[in-house]
Parts: sequence; C-alpha cells; structure tokens
Amino acid sequence: MTGPAGLSKPDAGVSRDRASMKIVPVRHPWRWVTSGVILVLVAMLVNSLLFSHVVRGGTREGRFQWAVVGHYLFATPVLRGIVVTLELTVIAMVAGVVIGIILAVMRLSPNRLLSGSAWLYIWFFRGTPVLVQLTFWYVGISYLYTHLTLGVPFGAALVTLNSTTLITSFVAGALGLSLNEGAYMSEIVRAGIISVDEGQTEAAASLGMSKGLTLRKIVLPQAMRIIIPPTGNETISMLKTTSLVSVISGVDLFQATQNISNTNYEVVPLLVVASLWYLFFTSILTIGQFYVERYYARGAARALPPTPFQRLKMSLHHVRAKPVPALSEVPWVAPHD
Repeated sequence: MTGPAGLSKPDAGVSRDRASMKIVPVRHPWRWVTSGVILVLVAMLVNSLLFSHVVRGGTREGRFQWAVVGHYLFATPVLRGIVVTLELTVIAMVAGVVIGIILAVMRLSPNRLLSGSAWLYIWFFRGTPVLVQLTFWYVGISYLYTHLTLGVPFGAALVTLNSTTLITSFVAGALGLSLNEGAYMSEIVRAGIISVDEGQTEAAASLGMSKGLTLRKIVLPQAMRIIIPPTGNETISMLKTTSLVSVISGVDLFQATQNISNTNYEVVPLLVVASLWYLFFTSILTIGQFYVERYYARGAARALPPTPFQRLKMSLHHVRAKPVPALSEVPWVAPHD
C-alpha cells in the first residue's frame, strides 16, 4: 500500500511494534560520577569555610575567623584604600587607552620615524616589569633629577619644581601603571584597527573623508568589537595590579589591610577582607564588560548574546520541558528505495 506521496506505509504488525517501543536517551554514567565528585568537593569546601574550627591559644574558634573579617570589612582605613585603588585603576586605564590609541596609529603610520618611535616605546615598557617601573618612578626620578624645570629648551627655566615633593607615591603609581598599560593597549587597538577591511578606508577616501575622520567615524567603531573584550580583561587585571603600589609606600586596598594586620597580627582574616573586595569589584567589571560587548555586537550578529536573566529563564524553561515522546508519536517517513 502506498500513501498520497507514493511512499509505502508499514503494515499493522510493524505499527504495533513501533507503538510499543520507547525512545531511551543515551546514558552518560561518567557525567554522573564527575558531578558527584564535584558536589562532594563543593560540600567539603563550604564546610571548611563556614563550619570548621581550630584551637588557637587554647581557644576554639572558626578557622577563617569570619567575625574578624566582618569587623574590618568596612573599616575606615580599608574604605580609604579602596578609594585609592579605584582612582589608580581609572587613571591608569583612561591614560593607557589614550596612549594606546596614539601609539597604535603611530605604529600603522608609513612614516618610519613615527612607527619606529612607537615600536621603541612598546618594546621598552613591555620588556621591563611593572614593579621595576613603579620603583624607578618613585625612587629613580628624585635620584637622577632633584629638580624638574619647565621652560625654553636649552634656554631659561620658567618653572622649577622639587621632584621629591612632586613625585609622591600616588603620582609615581599612576605614572608607572599608565605608561605600562599604554604599551599593552597599543597592541590591542592596533589589532582592532587592522581587523577592519581595507575596503572601508578606501570607500571613505573615495567620498572625500580625511584619514582622521575615517579613523574616528568608520574604523574605530568597527574595531571596538575586537578591542572591547581584551580591554575589559586589562581593566580587571589593572584593578589587581594596583596592589603593587604597596612597595612604594602607596596605601591602596592591599596595603591598608596589611597595615591593620601588622598591628593586630590577624594576617589571614585581613587577607580575606582584601580578597572579598577585589572579588566584588572584579564581578562588577565583568558584568559591565558583558553589557558593553553586547552593545557593540549589534549589527555583527543576527541575535545578541542572552543576558544572565535570559539564560536563567531559558534554563528554567528547559527543566520544565516536555518528556521525550514515544517512538509511536514520532512522524514516520518510509526510506527511499
């Protein structure tokens, strides 16, 4: 017997056999084993963090001393250190992005003097550790130049400044972090610029647009899709790199907690305080990076990546999905001869 489309239909016996069959999903026993191991490890970690105790000086107390952590979490010195950390992060990233854009344009210039100067800057600041650079700006400048002058080159000095009072720990930290970040941002910006098709620049030139206008209105907006993700990572990294200013007497978040622990000898709880604040601000920056990337992804993809709320909604919908249908409910199509 054939159907309307000319395909043969199964007989009644085959239909009854198919009706009694069920679709059984493929088993993945190792997934269950791995999930079980992970759950056990998570339970052990939670127990160690929250419920385990240790005897110190004859007194039984929590292993991580969460009461001490809570006491110093919003202490005034810690909050002041947070302000310094955020200020250094913002200054270093803004200055680093500006320097990076300038250096990237110089690297791509056909002028060998400009491209060579940019390459030399990048080579130097990427080739020396940021800790060495911070120490040099704080100690080396005042050692080499006791006074800094501004005026006519090879002529009279108009302004003379004392380098010791001018280059404070905060200024040295901002200078060192900004100049170092500019070298890395230049390569990120350059990668974004060269990712834009050259036909875009040629089309802009045919319309009479200048190179500067083409860069601002056409190249950079398209390059942002490439620039934003690594820039977000650099910002998160910079937030943590600011802790290096503690070696030049900078009182940032990390140094503020260390100053407290030097007086009460509660080293581990104060390290936990610093870690919690770093994790908090890192999480905020991660969320911000996601939405910035999503904004610049418009027009590059048919569908924007789902937000965390949308992902949660889809996961709940997947849990409430209908069960796998029986084989008899699956539409049957006879194979071709």
